[in-house]
Amino acid sequence: MTLQEYDYTRESPSKLAASCLLLALTMKNLGGWTPTLEYYTGYSAQDLHPLVKRLNFLLTYQPRDKLNTVRSKYSHRVFFEVAKLAPMDMLKLEKALTSC
Repeated sequence: MTLQEYDYTRESPSKLAASCLLLALTMKNLGGWTPTLEYYTGYSAQDLHPLVKRLNFLLTYQPRDKLNTVRSKYSHRVFFEVAKLAPMDMLKLEKALTSC
């Protein structure tokens, strides 16, 4: 979804990918940011918190009619219908991130 948003072009691709991973781990309750993830990405969980919150907020946007291709693609079973996942409640996300 960030491919469609100009505001995310200033973020480094590695930080964006790490933040997406942290958000996915948090949304699916698959654990937190481990020392191994920190080592290989080069980012601590605290470095990623602001971007993770922005990404979660991005999920609340309604799809634009002209830019529906990416959302449509990732709504398919092949991609585990990740575009259909509801965003996390911001308070729950904040609480989960502080425990990382």
